[in-house]
Amino acid sequence: MASASLQFFAFILALFGVFGDIAATLLPNWKVNADVGSNIITAITQMQGLWMDCTWYSTGMFSCTLKYSILSLPVYIQAARSTMVLSCILSAFGICITTVGMKCTRLGGDMDSKNNACFAGGICFILAGIFGLVPTCWYTREIISNFLDQTIPESSKHEPGGAVYTGFISAGFLLIAGVIFCSSCFKRQQEAWIYPPKQHHFPSTEQESNAGYSLKDYV
Repeated sequence: MASASLQFFAFILALFGVFGDIAATLLPNWKVNADVGSNIITAITQMQGLWMDCTWYSTGMFSCTLKYSILSLPVYIQAARSTMVLSCILSAFGICITTVGMKCTRLGGDMDSKNNACFAGGICFILAGIFGLVPTCWYTREIISNFLDQTIPESSKHEPGGAVYTGFISAGFLLIAGVIFCSSCFKRQQEAWIYPPKQHHFPSTEQESNAGYSLKDYV
């Protein structure tokens, strides 16, 4: 019962991780630059994401421009695109697999098959968390290095946006969920190895009857 509850808790964490991973991939605020200027009426907030760049004015106007050219993008943005998409795909696979393998569901057949499915789903979550953590760390490093560079003007410097923090939190949720699923399955397999089922050996009735027959012959 405790193992089923722990798996359900890990599944909820994985759901939050999947939704956050998808949101971080699509959001345009991976880095933000607020240029207030001399007048608050002309304040501009520039946001850059993996797929589009958006500009928000204090007057309420909001405009976005898609990044159509892939080769013109920096290497870290191209890598972030591919790894975040892989993270979303792996986490979605993990949700489907662990739904079959969890103890609280009636899918997946016997317990051995459910344990294997649960372990495979945990591996998918761990890989998804790693693929989601690498681009967020790399992207944050580029933002900080450009911010601390004295040769770059102040108007071109940015700060980490909400999508970066969402990616960090989602990757943490996926890693925790994957570790819980893998450890729960490994613990049950280890208990099966340490404490194998006892086999009871009963003497066959045929041997007893033969032994009784031989004694009668001697009498």
